[in-house]
Amino acid sequence: MKILADQAIPFLRGVLEPWAEMRYLPGAQFTPDDVRDADALIIRTRTRCDRTLLEGSRVRLIATATIGFDHIDLEWCAAQGIRVETAAGCNARGVLQWVAAALVYLSRVQGWSPAERTLGIVGVGHVGSLIHEYARSWGFRVLCCDPPREAREHLGFLPLEKVASEADLLTFHTPLDETTRHLADARLLARTKPGLTLLNTSRGPVVDGTALLDSGRNCLLDVWEHEPQIDRTLLGRTLLATPHIAGYSIQGKANATAHVVRTVADAFGLPLGAWYPDACRPSSPRPIAWEELCTTIDRAFDIEALSRDLKQHPEQFEAMRDHYRYREEYF
Repeated sequence: MKILADQAIPFLRGVLEPWAEMRYLPGAQFTPDDVRDADALIIRTRTRCDRTLLEGSRVRLIATATIGFDHIDLEWCAAQGIRVETAAGCNARGVLQWVAAALVYLSRVQGWSPAERTLGIVGVGHVGSLIHEYARSWGFRVLCCDPPREAREHLGFLPLEKVASEADLLTFHTPLDETTRHLADARLLARTKPGLTLLNTSRGPVVDGTALLDSGRNCLLDVWEHEPQIDRTLLGRTLLATPHIAGYSIQGKANATAHVVRTVADAFGLPLGAWYPDACRPSSPRPIAWEELCTTIDRAFDIEALSRDLKQHPEQFEAMRDHYRYREEYF
């Protein structure tokens, strides 16, 4: 069995070697020749898996150590009998930590307390649900929008336009597909309050960067259109900017790698169904009060320092992402 893997996936080397011939490459450099005789691919978002890459190969499994799937042509893969598995939910608490750090920063520089602000959450899946739970406990008024879940579950989620018009803070946690590309466009942004602050940790194209610039709304961005060639003007306008690392906690990375290893084990009958990295302890979720969060978050995640680094060296976006020191989850 041959497996081609993204060399940036942590904790993976040495795990599958007893059962498979492993080859590690930079994710953006996979070629049709590289994958032709591979049985499985273990990837991140930098590998575009579609007909161009995969046609004529013997690949039967793609395991992505990411929550998203917009880098994979799911329809084409399904037609070819290629199984695709994502690591949905693996980094939810890492993203929660990013949002928490962003909210604490905003409360300091804008001079408000949670009880004085309405937080709109667009996308109430693994990440959005956690943010909803914690934000309410911190005292925010929280409004949620998730049309697919509302259609299925009738939970009382609100239409996007209503959430956008009432929110002081609007945070996006949706997958990227044709229904969410440029979800935050000029039309939606025109419905928002002039003082709105937008946060995006989902996928860059969920927000129309040009429309965001034209709107004059405040923003904090972790994801960007055209990564890693990000818009320098938009970068300069952000209150905080980070290089697509919102979910980069050590536990989130361990969860993702454990998921792809278990996926390969299931597909090929390997005895690794309960594998988890020895080098990492699983997180221990707990409630945290706003006051404690404000006094502890900077030690766990200095989001301002990271933002300064990216603004000073935007050409290092990919290197900063690949060599980021993973954060520890503590709530």
